[in-house]
This record gives sequence, structure tokens and C-alpha cells, in this order.
Amino acid sequence: MPIPFAFLLAFALGAAFARAAEREIARTEGPLVTSRPMAIVLGFAALVLLPVAAYFAAFHGDWAYLYLMPWQRIPSAVDLMLVVAAAGCVPAGFVATVLAIRARRAQAVTTLIGTPVALAVVLGLVCAKRLAVSASAAQYAGGFGVEPIAASALGKGVLWGMLALVAGVVWTVRALRASP
Repeated sequence: MPIPFAFLLAFALGAAFARAAEREIARTEGPLVTSRPMAIVLGFAALVLLPVAAYFAAFHGDWAYLYLMPWQRIPSAVDLMLVVAAAGCVPAGFVATVLAIRARRAQAVTTLIGTPVALAVVLGLVCAKRLAVSASAAQYAGGFGVEPIAASALGKGVLWGMLALVAGVVWTVRALRASP
């Protein structure tokens, strides 16, 4: 997934995971860092979101940066930092929403989930043309060698990445709703 989308999606998922764990959160008052739900959310961030985001940053970098800059000019340490920061947005969204749940601020919970999703939708509409093709940054800028995403290796990666995310989200929600 493109890097800007990874941040938005990760935060929204973390917030949604807190909502899914609301029953257990309401029962416990202890430290959040050592809680069972936090361990599950960290597992999702490290084992699902991080590898999916890293795949696109490592193998389809120009697309991951929405063709705004040539990926080869970006140091790999920056890629690593951005991917790890995006994965860190999952527990950040979770913690922010847990605090809102514990304060009984339902509107804040809705906002923490809905705002990043709305921003991702708007960004997706603005960048629809960029998201729909596979090319290098030079090819995209020059208008040559651009192929539809469905006919490229990138398209297969997007499909597998989305399947991994959906499976991970389903597993995480089930684990969060299960009794400890």
C-alpha cells in the first residue's frame, strides 16, 4: 500500500481494534501496555501491517510514494523509518481510542476511526489515476511504459496484500472479542 495510506489505515485499524476490545477494556483498569488486547494489536502491527507496507516500499517504491519522487533517490533507511512508523500507528490509534473509551467519549471514538478513513478515501479519489497504474516515476512523469495495475506484478501484490490485511483484521477482531 502507498505510504500515506499506510499511516491512515493503520491508525484507523488501531482505533477500530480498541472498539472491538471495548468489553475487555471496560473490565480492566490496569496498565494498557501490558494488557492482552495490546499484545494482540502489536502482533497485528508487526506480523501483518508491517510486512504488507514493507513489501510495497521495497518492491514497488515509486507506486508506494505515489510517483511523487523517484524511489531510487530515497535512502532505504527512510523507507524503513516510514514503514515502521506506519506500523506504529496501529498501537497509537489503539491507545488513543482506549483513552477515549475509558473517558466514555463516544464521539471521540467515532472521530478517531472515521477521520483517517475519510482522509484515505479523499486521498484515494485525488490519487486514483496514480493508484491505478504500475510504472517507474520517470515512466509515469513521461507518460510511457505505464501499464494498468491489474496487468502487472504490482496488481498481484496489491491483491495478496489486501487479502493478508483482511485475514489479519478478521483474526485480530476475533481474538480481541474472545474472552481472556
